[in-house]
Amino acid sequence: QVQLVESGGGLVQTGGSLRLSCAASGDFFSITAMGWYRQVLGKQRELVATIISGGRTNYADSVKGRSTISRDNAKNTVYLQMNSLKPEDTGVYYCNADVTKDYSNTSFRYWGQGTQVTVSS
Repeated sequence: QVQLVESGGGLVQTGGSLRLSCAASGDFFSITAMGWYRQVLGKQRELVATIISGGRTNYADSVKGRSTISRDNAKNTVYLQMNSLKPEDTGVYYCNADVTKDYSNTSFRYWGQGTQVTVSS
């Protein structure tokens, strides 16, 4: 099994910053990609940012220029630095990881339990 543990959520005022962390542990051979998604009650989970093993990143238009995703491969940890936060950034942020279990290219996706981010106006 693979466990993803998120931390760093909380309540912040508009314009503030938060740094989310997500550490992966368990039975896997490698991590090919990690990412952050946001879900608001009643809506589908949406992509915030992803980072692949080579370091290439991808961001939702809504967070470009305000957020930075990074990864510490030695710690199997992904971070999301969010600046200039807006009320519309509010939601539950979920971390995910695509991992391989052996030398094959078959990957498996795992999700964390989510961490609440609330931006007050």
